Amino acid sequence: MVHQLFDRHAALPIRPVQPTDHAEWLRMRLQLWGGTAAEHTPDIDAYFATLQSGVTFVVERTAGGLGGFIEVSRRNYAEGCTTSPVAYIEGWYVDPDLRRRKAGSQLVFAAEEWARGHGVTEIASDMQLDNTVSIHAHTA
Repeated sequence: MVHQLFDRHAALPIRPVQPTDHAEWLRMRLQLWGGTAAEHTPDIDAYFATLQSGVTFVVERTAGGLGGFIEVSRRNYAEGCTTSPVAYIEGWYVDPDLRRRKAGSQLVFAAEEWARGHGVTEIASDMQLDNTVSIHAHTA
């Protein structure tokens, strides 16, 4: 049996979400927030139908499909920030098999670059205090 080794330092392709990613983005949103497809689909459809003040980046898997996403918006204010506007991480998810392999960090880096490109100097997010995985990701 042959196993392909994963290079923890190899960059995964990160790009803006596309309409063809609808099903995969929906799958990951359901993993992150729960709920139903009927609850998330209008948000996804609206993202592609209207001009956005934010962006969603995705991790592309080499074998096809997606492995994570980050949704970033611009807000006038975020707790703890001293400037306005600020970039705000609305949602951040990485499939379990890609966690601890830099996919999450690469998504945050893409969000930071997007924010800088839009003249924003601070980025914020929130997390549930009982979510130890999220706390570790935010502090790693």
